[in-house]
Amino acid sequence: MTDAGGLLFNPNTYDPRQFDPQTRRRLRALIAWFEERGKARLLHDHLDAAWVSDFLEFIKRERIFATFLTPSEYGLGDDDKRWDTSRNAALSEILGFYGLAYWYAEQVTILGLGPIWQSDNVKAKQRAAEQLDGGGVMAFALSERDHGADIYNTDMILTPATDDEGVVFRATGQKYYIGNGNVAGMVSVFSRRADVDGPDGYVWFVADSTHPAYELIGNVVHGQMFVSNFALHDYPVHTEDILCTGPEAFSVALNTVNVGKFNLCTASIGMCEHAFYEAITHANNRILYGNPVTDFPHVRAGFVDAYARLIAMKLFSDRAIDYFRSASLSDRRYLLFNPVTKAKVTSEGENVVRLLWDVLAAKGFERNTYFAEVKDLIGALPRLEGTVHVNVAQILKFMPNYLFSPAAYPEIGTRDDPADDVFFWSQGPARGASKVQFADWVPVYEKASTIGNVARFLEQARALQQLLATAAPDAEQQRDLDFMLVVGHLFTLVVYGQLILEQAELRGLDPDLTDQIFDVQVRDFSAYAVALHGKPSSTPVQQEWALAAVRKPVSDPDRFDRVWQQVKALDGAYAMRP
Repeated sequence: MTDAGGLLFNPNTYDPRQFDPQTRRRLRALIAWFEERGKARLLHDHLDAAWVSDFLEFIKRERIFATFLTPSEYGLGDDDKRWDTSRNAALSEILGFYGLAYWYAEQVTILGLGPIWQSDNVKAKQRAAEQLDGGGVMAFALSERDHGADIYNTDMILTPATDDEGVVFRATGQKYYIGNGNVAGMVSVFSRRADVDGPDGYVWFVADSTHPAYELIGNVVHGQMFVSNFALHDYPVHTEDILCTGPEAFSVALNTVNVGKFNLCTASIGMCEHAFYEAITHANNRILYGNPVTDFPHVRAGFVDAYARLIAMKLFSDRAIDYFRSASLSDRRYLLFNPVTKAKVTSEGENVVRLLWDVLAAKGFERNTYFAEVKDLIGALPRLEGTVHVNVAQILKFMPNYLFSPAAYPEIGTRDDPADDVFFWSQGPARGASKVQFADWVPVYEKASTIGNVARFLEQARALQQLLATAAPDAEQQRDLDFMLVVGHLFTLVVYGQLILEQAELRGLDPDLTDQIFDVQVRDFSAYAVALHGKPSSTPVQQEWALAAVRKPVSDPDRFDRVWQQVKALDGAYAMRP
């Protein structure tokens, strides 16, 4: 967890003891910068769609992106520089806590750096390190208006150059939905050669947003985030601008997303945490019909549900960090846990905000609340650079080996050590997902099955195995994405629960809270089972299975009340400075 003393990030008590002194100092300085600006200024800038220039000046002054986003090999003699996923996640959560626009500036810088750090272009890497050191940000130009983030198709065309100025190509085309495209010193651009067909024609190169042949057309959204549309007009591409070509360029695109999009989960967590503090403090002090709003049973149920879901988001994401940092060519389990963070954790963020909004009602619209900003932006995270259905389809590739073909791996502990995560820049070809194997998930559940709802959810997980062993989707159903997505959601819950239990044990989580989390898991699995029953293509055998897989969670009013007391204790725990 980012806050060693509590389950939710709280700026008033934040003490990241797991990090080195300079990391702790920079994270605290970041919190102080936001708090000193105050809530009124934060919300005013959001409503006025003010570009985050003052934030980037602070980042430059404190050299935060330079320190956190530069691999040690290119650290320019600074021993604090490294690519450390644990502290990057902490930074991302803090930025999400104060505003998605600030997180977005960092997020797209990470993506823009992905093709650079993965390349063999030493000069480009040195330029990137120097620009980060000077306070610069980067951009990732993959998406296009007509193709979205479809890597197979791009209309950014490289034409071989005929001049003798050291120019090897002229680039022409447009990119769309490109964050930081207004100021990025290095824009990583995905393109294809006009003279080479197929995958061999793919090229990543870097462009400069200040070049005369780079036309900034505008911001495609209204907000603090600058999500640009830009065009290149016969842009000169030199040899030193080319990062990678051919099939390698295709893999680099996917591998960059593996690294960069992980932070969607921590942004969602930070936003939900701030919204939660506002919601519980408001509701617990509002009198309705002579009673505090939180005396109503449905309000307490909503808060406990939101709290359980939010803690589950944090547990899964924190444990996934350990797998990311321990990854290698022989341990690629992160390739499953990454789309789960992108699809499941971010979707849960929407669920948390919806539950809180049901309590806040009209208060959730008020312009002097951070919640009003969160409710408008929380839905962006599951939909950034790949919607939920894209990620669930990716998750399905891992299902057979995960459920039926376990392998042995060394134990992985908590990875918050100050190491450089160099494997991110040498992930290898982006293929072979169906061959990745996993440690046996069943013992993780069995170890915790003394907890009532863990045992009940394990019954459902075993039932999913039974479905796939005896009534698996046939060839036609496998082509029916609407049907398969429900299967994917059922499977995702099993993966989600495994890492939650692992992190709960590592953290020594209160068993009451673990039980409440799996109360949610049981209900969610039952809901997806009912959805599968209702699908047009489900067979009678699958329909029978679906109804048999429905379970009622183990009810324990005393446990619920104890968890509610944890929630109630957050009343007044944090409020941003005015």
